[in-house]
Amino acid sequence: METPYYVCDLGMSVRRSKFEICIDIISLIKNGTVIPTRIMYHANLSWNPLKEILNTLCLQGVIQEISGDGDDRRTKRNYVLTEKGENILRYFNKAKCLMEEAPLIRN
Repeated sequence: METPYYVCDLGMSVRRSKFEICIDIISLIKNGTVIPTRIMYHANLSWNPLKEILNTLCLQGVIQEISGDGDDRRTKRNYVLTEKGENILRYFNKAKCLMEEAPLIRN
């Protein structure tokens, strides 16, 4: 059984880092949310920051943009995870598990 991938749940009072937002987006795409507006809603982002992050992830080879079906005019592009994106999620989840297992050190 495959481990579910991480989606940040930090609450409303803490701002997410760009890295956490990228991990959220990669996780959403991995879990089947491939249409940009759905990614935007589920990742709790506005349109312009989402476009920037999607473009960055595409340029880095983490995700790939593909043309949508010809049946629906509204869905012009979809995103799929590349092998590099899969590796990023795998390494992130391993690191997260290690951090949760490590004892908390206090001064």
